[in-house]
Amino acid sequence: MASVYLGRLRGAAGFVRTVAIKCLHPALTRDPETVAMLIDEAHIASRIRAPNVVPILDVTSEDGELFLVMEYVHGESLGKLLHEVRARGEAVPPSIASGIVSGLLSGLHAAHEARGDDGTPLDIVHRDVSPQNVMVGVDGVSRVVDFGIAKAATRAQTTQEGQIKGKLGYMAPEQLRAQPVDRRTDVFAAAIVLAEMLSGKRLFDGDDAGAIVGRILLGKVPAPSSLRDGISPEVVSVV
Repeated sequence: MASVYLGRLRGAAGFVRTVAIKCLHPALTRDPETVAMLIDEAHIASRIRAPNVVPILDVTSEDGELFLVMEYVHGESLGKLLHEVRARGEAVPPSIASGIVSGLLSGLHAAHEARGDDGTPLDIVHRDVSPQNVMVGVDGVSRVVDFGIAKAATRAQTTQEGQIKGKLGYMAPEQLRAQPVDRRTDVFAAAIVLAEMLSGKRLFDGDDAGAIVGRILLGKVPAPSSLRDGISPEVVSVV
């Protein structure tokens, strides 16, 4: 839906800052629904102030096209890191996985607790927690990105009844049933991310979408310790 580019923010007195710039794919720049989603993402993310959430610094436009200017994170997405780890037949060490998911949960908690100017809870739910939406910086800090399909009380673009949003392998049962979601939906997805880091394998994988849905709804998942040695019972209980 969108691409992210490296850019520079220039200001007075020679001020320059490296930033990330998100823009819609050309075919979608004239689609009102997609544009509304991008604007909603900016409004939602601007309400979350936390070190574990990538902030949006500005929204600009040129020739009718919108751009989100975001803080640049020197690092990689967790999705790319996990792909490389799995290619080597390895897994993320429990101590590192715990640190990454701790940052992820801190960022999500900040989103869940966000309030408007009048103090009203915004009821933000990310709805798309996955390794692709977690940035791991060279500073060791994990950060949540992409609130493009997040649920929020102030969102202009609403999800139609019966519509499902998110990545299949990281959806909670209530998402699959198109039922109301809350912060527990994000925590469920974060637990899947942690399990995949610990085991070095996709938790809900395969080409049969129906089978994946069935496994999620039935809760049939192996414990990470059954897939990889060296994972303590305490860590398994957290998952």
